Amino acid sequence: MKALSRWLSRWPLLLGAVLWAVPLGYGVSLFVSEVRLREHLLGQAALPPPLTPATLPAPAFNPQAIATVMGLGEHLVAAPSAEPLTLRASFVASHGLSRALLADAGGERLYHVGESLPGGSVLRRVEVSRVVLWRQGREESLALQPTPARPLLMLNPTDSRPLPAAVHLRPGADSPARH
Repeated sequence: MKALSRWLSRWPLLLGAVLWAVPLGYGVSLFVSEVRLREHLLGQAALPPPLTPATLPAPAFNPQAIATVMGLGEHLVAAPSAEPLTLRASFVASHGLSRALLADAGGERLYHVGESLPGGSVLRRVEVSRVVLWRQGREESLALQPTPARPLLMLNPTDSRPLPAAVHLRPGADSPARH
């Protein structure tokens, strides 16, 4: 009992010593790791400095490469497509997704820009008279086949037949209303 009371009387002193020793030991370990890090960095200082954007040589300007990436350029002619597809119709939207009606041996289907085709190529761009496909790292073109019949009905002004009924379309939410 006497030993326990002696130990309890020294308890605040022991607790104080521990509370001082732990932060002091942690500080010493941080100091040692900082010294080692600085020695390591000084050893790397002998290496040449890395190239900065100011010291890098500027690449040659190639407008044809930029036009290819952007999908622009009239002078860039895509090769005829090797896909076993036929372009039946193209629906070009001023905004939103343009679509193309493509036919193969299995039937016809609408495809939108960015969609994969059955032969493994991707529909890259839809134009009025053709679509551009991306196949095996190059552009290919699939042209709209001309129809033998006239798509528009030509009316003679002297013709006495009645005109077809007029079709009225409402403007969309994004179209300005006409008053």
